[in-house]
Amino acid sequence: MLNKNDFSQPTLYQIRIKGHLSREWDDWFDGLTVTQKKDGNTLLTGLLSDQAALLGLIKKVRDLGLTLISISPVEPDPATTPGTGQVDEPDAQS
Repeated sequence: MLNKNDFSQPTLYQIRIKGHLSREWDDWFDGLTVTQKKDGNTLLTGLLSDQAALLGLIKKVRDLGLTLISISPVEPDPATTPGTGQVDEPDAQS
């Protein structure tokens, strides 16, 4: 279970952005996985070192004029895609 009181530990997050972002955005998001979803949105998934890193990412999304839909800490488990913590679900076709 996620420790909700320890904000100094790295945490795996899924950040949902409105619209599709191309793979060219990978570099802008410091190694987060950029996945286009069938619902027309983009999912950014990755480990963030602490709350300051999360706030920096939120600021970057804002500065780029992107619409933030949700931010969710996730608990990695064996049913997820290796290395991402992302639940296997269909992605949009590129």
